[in-house]
Parts: sequence; structure tokens; C-alpha cells
Amino acid sequence: MPELRKDPVVGRWVIISTERSRRPTNFIPESLAKIQTFSPFAEGREDMTPPEVYAVRPAGGKPNTPGWDVRVVPNKFPALQVEGSLDRRGEGLYDKMTGVGAHEVVIETTDPALQLADLPVEQIQKVLIAYKERMLDLKKDKRLRYVLVFKNHGAGAGATLEHTHSQIIATPIIPRMVQDELDGARRYYELKERSVFTDILDQEMSDGNNRRVISTTDRFVALAPFAPRFPFETWILPRAHRSSYHMIDDPEEFLDLARILKDTLQRLNVALDHPPYNFVLHTAPLGDDDLPYYHWHFEIMPKLTRVAGFEMGSGFYINPTPPEDAAQYLREIVALA
Repeated sequence: MPELRKDPVVGRWVIISTERSRRPTNFIPESLAKIQTFSPFAEGREDMTPPEVYAVRPAGGKPNTPGWDVRVVPNKFPALQVEGSLDRRGEGLYDKMTGVGAHEVVIETTDPALQLADLPVEQIQKVLIAYKERMLDLKKDKRLRYVLVFKNHGAGAGATLEHTHSQIIATPIIPRMVQDELDGARRYYELKERSVFTDILDQEMSDGNNRRVISTTDRFVALAPFAPRFPFETWILPRAHRSSYHMIDDPEEFLDLARILKDTLQRLNVALDHPPYNFVLHTAPLGDDDLPYYHWHFEIMPKLTRVAGFEMGSGFYINPTPPEDAAQYLREIVALA
């Protein structure tokens, strides 16, 4: 059974995942890591995955059979497990709890040769709606406090399978990085009585040169954040205030989000020659559906530099590319579609 352990100095929680246990000889240096090209996610191989928990089947059909467009299954090697009670306990000065949660895989297409940026916007829309539907379902489990959607693309970003997919992990605690965002946004709101995310959008959109804005749609803005941790880090934010991703109820809004996500990924592919990347979806905690100070958003981080000793020891990030330069470069690229 996985276990959550709390660092007594900084309060950071760590997942000790026994399901992913490795011997010292099983670890592979990052530079030698390879991606698996055989796909257990391909259509017709449904028996190679755990039973699906969600699927888009335009023609209907039975679960765990061919005929799907998007499919969500439990991760075969989960970081956290749904089974079990949320047992909080101490071990001397240390705090820990059972590793209760959920870990799911969102298979984004039946075609193992395509990547997310290659998919039609209508297909990406289905993927984005799948995120929402899984959040709503996981929200029913009162043990869970947060749902994190993330994607590892390419071996350099931690992907182990070539078939394009993203992942969902639901946790009984709010992740530290999200909590830091929530706390900072709340302090700003208490001081100024308005959302810092709204102020960021207002400033970036009213800037005479829109120096850090990459692209816009009717409902969304893609921009290079003012203090990015990584070269070409890009955020996608909704123009209107919305703190919880799962509160989106308009299919056209998902379609618009699919357009700007596809456009952004294509620009990064052209600019950086198809880089490995990670993206995360930050949203309000489960049960906090309408926080006046927070905006859900995507953070897309191309894997172009390595986090080394200084970053790990200090918490500072060294970014060799100013966001204004990155945004200008991406703006000038004509996307492929």
C-alpha cells in the first residue's frame, strides 16, 4: 500500500509508492531512458489495460471493447490507490497517512502514431471534457481534496510510452505548489480586493506591445509568465473569472480551449523542434468551487534545461531565455493548422 509522509521541517508531503518499488539495479540514468513504442493503449488491445472508468464511444458499444475515441483507465502501476481508509498516524515526531487516492491514464486517441498537437481540435475537446468528467466523478469521494491533471510528453519529460496520453492523480491533501499559489492569490485578494490573475490578464492585455502575450481566442489567453522557471514556459488562462476547471459547462468553451492548446503546442513544436514537455492543470481544490481570488490555468513547460544542484538546493530557477523574447518568437510563428 502506498504511503504519504510529511517532511517535518518544511511540511512537504512525499508519496512512498510501493507499487512502483524499484531495486537499485532497476534505475536508469535520465540520459539513457528510452520510450516504449509498442502500445498497450491502441484500439483492439483493451484487454491489456485495467477496465475503463470513462470512455467516449460515438456509436455506443460495450465497455472495454473497440469503438472509442477517448478512454480513461486506472494506472496499472498507481502512485496512490483507491482502496483503503485514510489512516492518519504518527511515528514519533513524523506524520504519515495511507496512500489513498486515484491514479488514472487518459488515452487521448486510438492512433499511436499521433501526438496531442496533431489531433483535430474536436478530438482535443473530447480529451479536455474527459478531464472534467473524471474530476466530477472523483469529487464524489470525500476522502479526496485535489485532482491534478498532467502530461509527460517525450522520454526527456518522463514519458515511458509513445502513445499520447495524460494522467490524473487525485490526492487526500492539496499539493504544496498549488497551496502556495492559493495562499499567494488569497493574500493579494485580501490586500487589493481583486484577483491577481485578473490583474495579470489586464496588464498583459493592455501592455502597449503585449510583450508576453503569445495568442488569444475569445475566451482564453496564452502568455509567457513574467517570472518563468523554464525557457518558453507558457500559461493558458481563461479571460473570465473561473476558479474550478470542472465548472466549465459550455462545449464551445472546451472547443475554444482545444484551439488555443493545439495552437500553443504547435508553436512550441515549430520553435523548438518538437521538444519534450510537461503540462499541468492547476485548479481549485475539490469542494472549493468558486474561490474569488483564484483562476484555473494550464502551465506548459518544455524540457530544455536541467534542474541541477543550485535549483534543488535553493529553490531558485535559472532561466536563460527572457519571457518577452520567448513570447515574441512564438507569436511570429505561424501554427501548422
